[in-house]
Amino acid sequence: MLLLNKEDIKSVFTMCDAIAADKECYRMFSEGKFDVPLRAVINGSNGNFLFMPAYSEEMCAAGLKIVNIMPGNPKKGLPSSIGQVLLIDGETGEVKALMDGTYVTALRTAAASGAAFDLFGRKDAEIGALIGTGSQAMCQLEAMLCGRQLKEVRVAARNYEKTKTFVSQARAELGSYGADIIACADTNETVDGADLITLVTVSGTPVCSAEYFRPGCTISAVGAYTYDMQELDPGVFSKCGKIYFDSVDAVLSESGDILRPLDEGTLSKDQFTGDIGDYLLGKIPGRESEDEIIVFENVGIGALDLMTAVRIYDKAVRLGIGLNWN
Repeated sequence: MLLLNKEDIKSVFTMCDAIAADKECYRMFSEGKFDVPLRAVINGSNGNFLFMPAYSEEMCAAGLKIVNIMPGNPKKGLPSSIGQVLLIDGETGEVKALMDGTYVTALRTAAASGAAFDLFGRKDAEIGALIGTGSQAMCQLEAMLCGRQLKEVRVAARNYEKTKTFVSQARAELGSYGADIIACADTNETVDGADLITLVTVSGTPVCSAEYFRPGCTISAVGAYTYDMQELDPGVFSKCGKIYFDSVDAVLSESGDILRPLDEGTLSKDQFTGDIGDYLLGKIPGRESEDEIIVFENVGIGALDLMTAVRIYDKAVRLGIGLNWN
């Protein structure tokens, strides 16, 4: 079994690699080439325990990600999202690799946003906005910068001091992309006039007002993975032209961003455009005007973890990276 930590993965697998893998995964998912049960969630007293299995006959591989969301972890110096990924040989059932699931989760989730921005974002996008500075935020920022050549990205979160610390780190890590990364205290100011917007929080209430979303913007809503979470202002649904999903079935099983507006009557299923994989297969349209607002609701599917793990494993073996544990 090959053991791969975060630094091993970073040394062999870039954000561009991850975005390409996510696109391939979405296409295969819409073709029915994955067996992906809905993830099991156990609600504990200190957080949520998530178990995400997937299998692909075409790739002759199975995977299981165990990821745990612990809101109190940052106070202990730990990421709020923490876990591991098991990659399993589809023929023998042997575990081929164990890899840092915290980083794999951040990487493939961010790459989903990056794929949406690349596919649906305005070609002339110049300004980005990121709401949230948690364990997945740095990867989300990099994915946004990969999606378009931005001049400026504004960042905001509940804690302004933490936001400033995050921005300082982001400038050091992602300065080569050339964007001016700015810390903001007000979330509405952050999204006002932005072309690409990522929401990556665990908020139970909308983190900014839909009235500040400019015509033509693309929004990736990442954080709401339970009914009680709702970071996206439902007011956007009366303004947006299209609503895409990683998996509409997965979203409708858990996301408060969509389920709560459906229950409240501020959103109808008739407004759904479809899965991003269906767009990649040419079954549904993409952006049709420079002014339409596009929403991508992304709760994460186990197929992404499996595809990403397979691609990481293949590159690591080819380059001789990682620790073999027999």
